[in-house]
Amino acid sequence: MVRIEGAVALVTGGQRGLGRALTQELLARGAAKVYVTARKPEASADPRVVPLELEVTDPDSIAAMAEVATDVEIVINNAGVLRSAPLLKAEMADVVETFETNVFGPLRIAQAFAPILEANGGGALVDIHSVLSWSSGAGAYGASKAALWSLTNSLRIELAGQGTQVVGVHLGFADTDMVKGIQAQKLSPAEVATALADGLEGGATEVLVDEFTRQVKSGLNGPVENLTLPFLR
Repeated sequence: MVRIEGAVALVTGGQRGLGRALTQELLARGAAKVYVTARKPEASADPRVVPLELEVTDPDSIAAMAEVATDVEIVINNAGVLRSAPLLKAEMADVVETFETNVFGPLRIAQAFAPILEANGGGALVDIHSVLSWSSGAGAYGASKAALWSLTNSLRIELAGQGTQVVGVHLGFADTDMVKGIQAQKLSPAEVATALADGLEGGATEVLVDEFTRQVKSGLNGPVENLTLPFLR
């Protein structure tokens, strides 16, 4: 269980979309400082917000950030990309980029910040997953989220000894620019941020944000074809 009030947090992709909502929620709950990353960060009028340049596919960029953000107690892996092409028609460069960003990026962040979290008392590592972690037909994006889910579950075991709370957050689509072209019911980013923060402070290891996600998770013991979302067929 992690206390947000007075804590120092890091939110990758924290200056737009869901990342911005997460940052605002952390600050509303009293976070002392939030590092927010972007490829081209913009200055913030709030002195509690510290923008940092980051390319999650670049190990040197991650290492440079870790040298600056040595006081972090909460890490939220939020940055991601979505390429919607079916796997058999996708450009392999897009598939590789998706995994580099959505899977290997968060893993590199975890590797870089695990010692920092330990030095600062354990803290928390939060990975943003998706209901598509458990669904077929979502191309490289769904496959990458499934891989990240597995990775998060393994990291939870590996980080338990240092007292780091590892949280996986699953949701349908949040109403952000990344999914504006997808026709589906969408959650407000603020709703997702509230659920994440509640789960973090409540000691959760997994947060299922919306009812649809909870229904899909409960059906994991059924046939795989039953988990294909209608709008992805």
